[in-house]
Formats: sequence, structure tokens, C-alpha cells
Amino acid sequence: MLTRTIEEALEPIADGCVLLVPRESSGVAMEATRALIRRSVRQLHLVACPTSTLQADLLIGAGAIATIETSAVSLNEFGAAPRFTAAATSGSIRILDATCPAIHAGLQAAEKGVPFMPLRGLIGSDVLQHRPDWRVIDNPFAADDPIVLVPALKGDVALLHAPLADRDGNVWIGTNREVVTMAHAAQRTVVTVEKLHDGNLLDDPLLAAGTLAGFYVETVAVAPKGAWPLGLADHYPVDAAHLAEYARLAASPDGFARYLDQHVHAQRAA
Repeated sequence: MLTRTIEEALEPIADGCVLLVPRESSGVAMEATRALIRRSVRQLHLVACPTSTLQADLLIGAGAIATIETSAVSLNEFGAAPRFTAAATSGSIRILDATCPAIHAGLQAAEKGVPFMPLRGLIGSDVLQHRPDWRVIDNPFAADDPIVLVPALKGDVALLHAPLADRDGNVWIGTNREVVTMAHAAQRTVVTVEKLHDGNLLDDPLLAAGTLAGFYVETVAVAPKGAWPLGLADHYPVDAAHLAEYARLAASPDGFARYLDQHVHAQRAA
């Protein structure tokens, strides 16, 4: 594992790659997301594991996303995600509608190295009508018992933000265990962190249980407040005023362009 700048750490995220990102409460790499937009990455297949907020909306508005696979994109209490809504309405992006359990099942299949994961809760839902890649079969061990097969959801890169990493590449993710599944399901994992930890996290009995082993981590970049304007549990809260302003500006293409100029592209000189 190498500790790099954000720009160097993001090199594995190339045009057209399958990018796995976590839900808002699990550590979203927003500083890295802004760097990707500055780099003009294109044609990403974004998999929100299982939902997204500002991260997906920014990437969609900036033209980085060709396909999004998710169970929801919104700004939560700040309303609908305006650039996602506009893209969905215009048909400018491909949307693979999913459910939270289905996305987790696909990640678990990739994690285990198997081609699919069975899932029962989708039976009877209209989501199946829009996902021909999900197959309904008869349970081979019981009669009249249909079950859905969700294909493995393999990522090229998993991208996340966390509080701590050590110089061996071990990353403390706390109770956000789905992040471990993401890392196992991806070929590479790129992590931004608040700071580096002195010593080995796996040697600390208080931290080891909440640590993603460096074996699964490609690179780490230090980015203080790297989840801003989203929050990071036990470190800083969501910047509500900023998100409200984003929701207001991003309601129109011109307003969104102004937001990018002020809060994304201007950071090149910061």
C-alpha cells in the first residue's frame, strides 16, 4: 500500500469503470469525488451501495455517469436530487433500479467468488420487470418455491472515506461493515482518510475489530474533512446550510454550473 495524493490515488478510476461507493452514513469520499470531476472522468458505471445523495448527483450533473445502479438517489431532507432527476427524466443516463438487499446480495456474491446470490424478497415486486439480468428459478430443493438469482456485482474500484488508516494500509471503518463487503467485491479499493494512525491498527485490540485489512486496499490518501459537506460519524456533522444551497443552485443547469465553479473547479488553486 502506498500513501499518495488524492490525484495519484484516483488513477485506477478510469473512464468506463465500475465504481462502488457507500451510502452517506458510511463515509463518502467527497473530496475525491470533486477531484474526479476536475479530471473529467466519463462513462462511469456507478454502483451506490445501496443509496447515494450528493455524490451521485454531482457526478451525474458533471457528465461523469453513463449508468447508475442504486435503490435510491435523493438529498434526503433537502429534497429530490435535482441533477439525477433531470437525467432520469431526459433519459440521458441508464438507470438500473435495484433494492438495498439486492445490491448487498450482488456484492456478497462477488465477495465470495460465486456467480450469483439467491434472494427471496424480490418475488412479487415489479422491480423484476425492469431487471432481465435477475433470474427467477425454481428452488431445486423444493417444489413450487421460486427464488431470484442476483448476479455477482463486481467493481473495478471501491471508493470510500474513513477516519483512520495506518502506514500498512489497514483502514479503520468502525461499525460500517458493508464497506468490507464492497472492498472484497472490488478489484481495487481507494480510501481517503482524515489522518494516519501511528502503529498498526490490527495490533490494537480496541480498533482491530473495526478495521479493513490493508490486503484489500490499493491506496490511501490523507484528506482532512474529506467527506464534507456530508458528515463523518463521530467527527463532523452534515453541513446543512451548504446542502440547502446546493439544492437551490442545482435545480437549474446554470445554477449547477455556478456551483461547480465555486465549490469544485475553484479548489484547483486551493
